[in-house]
Amino acid sequence: MIEWTDLRGLVDGRLWLPGDAGFGERSRAHNERYRDVRPAAVLSVASAADVAAAIGWARRHRVPVVARGGGHGYAGTSVNTGLVLDLQDLDEVLVDPATALVTVGGGARTKGIHDVLRKFDLMFPLGNGDDVGIGGLVLGGGVAASSRALGLTCDSLVETEIVLADGSILTCDESENADLFWACRGGGGGTFGVNTSFTFQARPVMDVSTCLLLWHWEHAADVLTVMQEVMRDAPDRFAARIGIGRSSGQDGVVSVIGQHLGPAAELRELLAPALATARPHRADIADRTYWDAVEYLHHASAGGAFAVRTRTTPAPLSGAGVRTLVAAVEEWPGSGNPDGGGAALFTWGGAINRVGTAETAFPHRDALFLLSLDTAWEPGDPPETVRANLDWLARLHQDMGEFAADASYINFTDPDLRGWPSAYHGPNLARLIEIKRRHDPDRVFDSPQAIRP
Repeated sequence: MIEWTDLRGLVDGRLWLPGDAGFGERSRAHNERYRDVRPAAVLSVASAADVAAAIGWARRHRVPVVARGGGHGYAGTSVNTGLVLDLQDLDEVLVDPATALVTVGGGARTKGIHDVLRKFDLMFPLGNGDDVGIGGLVLGGGVAASSRALGLTCDSLVETEIVLADGSILTCDESENADLFWACRGGGGGTFGVNTSFTFQARPVMDVSTCLLLWHWEHAADVLTVMQEVMRDAPDRFAARIGIGRSSGQDGVVSVIGQHLGPAAELRELLAPALATARPHRADIADRTYWDAVEYLHHASAGGAFAVRTRTTPAPLSGAGVRTLVAAVEEWPGSGNPDGGGAALFTWGGAINRVGTAETAFPHRDALFLLSLDTAWEPGDPPETVRANLDWLARLHQDMGEFAADASYINFTDPDLRGWPSAYHGPNLARLIEIKRRHDPDRVFDSPQAIRP
């Protein structure tokens, strides 16, 4: 039996054990597919020194250790059955107005960062979920509504502090510990160490426009086809999510939600081909301040359990690919989760693709679209419902292999993905393996899909 008293004596943060009030909140996976995974203890660290001390303790006692930022890892890897290093108290956000450099703690979350940036009217590419942790976002690349114009979240990163498996605390940038800095820009979280702070180059905000368009299901194939052409030719200032989906007992829905770094009049002109193809039953195209757009584009889900599989494509899907997607969503088996099942095309390209594949660890610098396939269910759904949902997702992912590449986005982690090292990391895999061998040869930081030397 593990004795936790000596760990308490090594750190300033609070140690939580099962039964303590607050333990569940700090140890629960966001994806309830993994709700039965329970750590032996959670340490809410107060500093990088706490992280280093806890890693050393865990190694001596042979206790598995994992870092937890926002806890939103799709595959539940922010919890384990050993020790969880809870970073949420490392949430300070410091802004230097003279340089527009923004330094955030490793446990900071999107809303907290936005709340501070708003005071200075500064921004850098961030996600649209309030509770998403900065660490998981940036370490996997990080795609935002502004990324076609401004690049990935990791493209704005200029420095990070990381605690390694041997307890050393390093500062990484383009000139100091440059190999780790390279790996921390798209190589994925939880593999090379525990990142306790990040510094980003921000820029002044600008006024924008947004769109939310909804069509009835009979227009699904036509809208998908036309919107892909719209986005292929669109300026980098416009990005959108083109989605189809349905939930149990409901008709399918076709949606386009996006942001344009320009006026609504321009956005309406860009969307004209889709508006002419079929009349949406909702069409909201409006000028907004940047901060109003942040609120408008905020993403929330019903929670529960879910699974996501991804591919990328450098060009619009063919007519056959579109028909395959639409037919699959029509055949989604159903569940008790109102989020349902569906598919979405996230527009990439633009500034994302103007960075060389080998310049950062993020490998998908040739993609025009990320194809995301998803399904959701409730933990209380019958086992046969869960199996049917997962089988549906696997079939659809396999069928779309005819139309899109075996290249997957590591931040939409897929625990069932075969050939994941190449799919996640592409031509950058060999270099990532070498960096892992150099800095964590004993695999202190491990998970089923962690890079292995």
